[in-house]
Amino acid sequence: MLKQVGIDEVGRGCWAGPLVAGAVMLPVNFHSKTTWEVRPPNGVATGAAKIVLRDSKKLSKAQRTVAAAWVQQHALAIGLGWVWPAELDANGVTWAVKMAMERALAEIMVNYDEVIIDGNINYFPDNPKAKAIIKADDSVPSVSAASIVAKVARDQYMAELGGQYAGYGFEKHVGYGTALHRTALKQLGVSDIHRRSYKPIQALLT
Repeated sequence: MLKQVGIDEVGRGCWAGPLVAGAVMLPVNFHSKTTWEVRPPNGVATGAAKIVLRDSKKLSKAQRTVAAAWVQQHALAIGLGWVWPAELDANGVTWAVKMAMERALAEIMVNYDEVIIDGNINYFPDNPKAKAIIKADDSVPSVSAASIVAKVARDQYMAELGGQYAGYGFEKHVGYGTALHRTALKQLGVSDIHRRSYKPIQALLT
């Protein structure tokens, strides 16, 4: 069986915080109908469970947490690529997605046979092993896993920022353009982790 790396990004549309890509190589014997042992972060075994791997946006927070814990325990390799707001502002969103994916793939230190990227753009055109598949995050388990670990990592980071940037509500909206976020921006102004190249932020700055 092919050793496959799945890649996906999260946070492209956020007004604040990093854009994050995940890269995951699952065990070659992975099957969604298999029952796997899952150990939560506290190390206390809860027994076996069916692992749901699909587009992270279609999973509840609890489902993503369990799935991400399973991926951390069973994946053959995991990479995370982070691109920060200032980098994105200076170079654009397309560059940021490509760079996040490159950084994530660079952390995969084992040999692989193919790379599957979610979407319709192959960000690795010079890599003969890479190809893009539309909606792969909901149909290719390794890409789903990449979407999940990137989403969980980014959400955890944004929750931590919620404590550092009191009043912005990052722990709730994780940087997306919600009504709560817009209200906080009008009250507190634009912070140094906001994406100043995005039109809603530019409107507040001007």
